[in-house]
Amino acid sequence: MNLFDYVADRWSRLSLQAWLHVSEVVQATVLAAVIGVLIGIAVYRSPVGSALATALASTILTIPSFALIGLLIPLVGLGVAPSVIPLVVYALLPIVRNTIVGLAGVDPAVTDAAKGIGMNRFGVLTRVELRLAWPAILAGMRVATQMLMGIAVIAAYAKGPGLGSEVFSGLTRAGSANATNQALAGTIGVVILALILDGIYVLIARFTVPRGVRV
Repeated sequence: MNLFDYVADRWSRLSLQAWLHVSEVVQATVLAAVIGVLIGIAVYRSPVGSALATALASTILTIPSFALIGLLIPLVGLGVAPSVIPLVVYALLPIVRNTIVGLAGVDPAVTDAAKGIGMNRFGVLTRVELRLAWPAILAGMRVATQMLMGIAVIAAYAKGPGLGSEVFSGLTRAGSANATNQALAGTIGVVILALILDGIYVLIARFTVPRGVRV
């Protein structure tokens, strides 16, 4: 059986796994974005705080994903939790870093003008600074999403959802019938989904970022 026949024969299962994979990555990215933007807001005015936040996020990223998932299994068990937690923490670095860079890069003259027309600190942050920093934040989310698409495959080690189960199953059955097709179907599926999500980010940027400030 060739790869196309394999995919056609098992389309319902593969499409479900693909949906679960995308859902897991998108939810982890959104959660990381909320946490990362809040961290960025808290520290961007402090060089020391910004350096510490970036260094901590960078340190987390150096932990091998397979090892982190393995360490979480005794604490939270198998399934969704040990899969989502690593995805969230790994996504923090590009989001935190880009939030800090985006907010710190806002022209002080713009914020001074906003204060001059009566905006309070919260209004300046939400209506001026975050809007101007949005292209950088979105770019950080885009990088994080692409990174998580691959890391989510490893989450299958903890019985997490997604196409990683196809890849792992195919590799562990190497040499048996359709083992290569199964691993390839999962791998190629992840690549295709990553390209689709990247295209969606391009569309989001087109509709939410003014042309003159796109990054």
